[in-house]
Amino acid sequence: MNTDYRRYLGILMHITSLPSIYGIGELSSEAYRFADKVKKAGATLWQVLPLGPTGYGNSPYAARSAFAGNELLISLELLLKDGLLEPNDLVNIPQFDEEKVDFDKVITYKLPLLKTAAKNFIARDGLSSDGFRKFVLDSSYWLGDYAAFMVLYEKYNDARWFLWPEENRRHSPKLVEKIREENGDLFSIYEVMQYFFREQWAKFHTYCSEIGVELIGDIPMFVGADSCDSWSHTDLLKCDKNGAYSAIAGVPPDNFSATGQLWGNPVYNWKECERTGYRWWIERLRNELSRVDVLRIDHFRGFDAYYEIKAGSPTAEHGKWTKAGGKQLFKTVRETLGDVRIIAEDLGLLTDSVIKLRTDNGFPGMKIAQFGFTRDEHGAFNPYDTFLPHNYTRDFVAYTGTHDNETTRGWFDALDPEDRHMVREYLSSNDDEIVWNLIRAIMMSPADYAIVPMQDILELGSWARMNFPSTCNEKNWAWRMKKDAFSDYRINRLALLSKTSGRNGLSYEEKQKSYSTGLPWKEKK
Repeated sequence: MNTDYRRYLGILMHITSLPSIYGIGELSSEAYRFADKVKKAGATLWQVLPLGPTGYGNSPYAARSAFAGNELLISLELLLKDGLLEPNDLVNIPQFDEEKVDFDKVITYKLPLLKTAAKNFIARDGLSSDGFRKFVLDSSYWLGDYAAFMVLYEKYNDARWFLWPEENRRHSPKLVEKIREENGDLFSIYEVMQYFFREQWAKFHTYCSEIGVELIGDIPMFVGADSCDSWSHTDLLKCDKNGAYSAIAGVPPDNFSATGQLWGNPVYNWKECERTGYRWWIERLRNELSRVDVLRIDHFRGFDAYYEIKAGSPTAEHGKWTKAGGKQLFKTVRETLGDVRIIAEDLGLLTDSVIKLRTDNGFPGMKIAQFGFTRDEHGAFNPYDTFLPHNYTRDFVAYTGTHDNETTRGWFDALDPEDRHMVREYLSSNDDEIVWNLIRAIMMSPADYAIVPMQDILELGSWARMNFPSTCNEKNWAWRMKKDAFSDYRINRLALLSKTSGRNGLSYEEKQKSYSTGLPWKEKK
């Protein structure tokens, strides 16, 4: 017996979804409190969504920077504790919806307070402090570009840099320095807010490590067209200096869309990426891995080949698959950063070469249990579907669903009667217990990792769904958890499942010492 064989449980919950009186989850005491509950529930992993500052549509997968942190996650509570805000600054708190983020309302309220705290930091000569100076030095690859970009964004009230006047459209180190000289106060404010984020996140990350909870981060493959990265690194994209793209990313027509999807993101110039030694990618991964312990890479398939469409095309019907530089990139990553821990989001249309790229690098893939309930050519239940939990292999991360899926309760309730019956039979479950029995199924599966969205632990319906792909509306990315919803009943029930499925990250000997019987979930809900 391999007595060092370990299995893991994680919880998927973005920081913005934490309870907070300030309208959005942040790095406050609630984040630490949730980490404690993750540990108590028998989980050793906490997965979050991308941490970058969001732009139009509020999607963390369309950030204004691939390096910067989202200023809205900075804790006002901690800034008050540090003396950078006064109690009077926080007396007129708007009435925020406790189950939904109203991003416009949050930005209107919170951004001025963050800037006030930054001004107070500057007034106290914080720019000369050892901590801040080290942060600026460590972040020199991206920080100045981001501060300059945000200064210009405020000036033009538009992040679409390709519409700015030509003198500010063409990025250069000289332009960044000119913007710093002409807008010193605002430039420094954006640098300081990033320092606040880095300091608060580092303390939070350290705390999680101390209690035995590892953080799983997330990065999108592509950058936004209206991002600092596309402005400052046009050479790495199929794009000219004026922001005119020759090709954009998307997906071809499929069962979900007869004309495919136009994502609008610029695609990479992989030859130039290789010529530069993949510097941008190395710095990006280094930056993200300084924040988290494990990194999920979205749309991993695109590192083998990506679907590109000629810019200006009305649909994605006439695009083409283009080979990418993932093989050499990940070789360079290993040589530069060592053996990084990466989860490959390998959903969708896969080829042998995509699978080989993942397995050659030792990256676990993903399995979504909701996808497994399919029928064969005769219309009968297909027990061989690779997304069914009993068919998983160890080199996967098992999910009930992700941020892009319906909640399990919403998914089940929307199935037609025959499909609902198929799910009941597979799980040997009545309707009331469907969610917990699907959680149990992925936890009992052979996959080394099982991760459960918080909405499923709370058994929430469709209204709590995090994202509706290919849409842009106020429902997306807005869900928040009510205070104390993660109750002892749910914590204890998950903890028992973690023990019985051996998913508490312990070795065989450690499990033997910690194992205990009992039915802790039988207490009142």
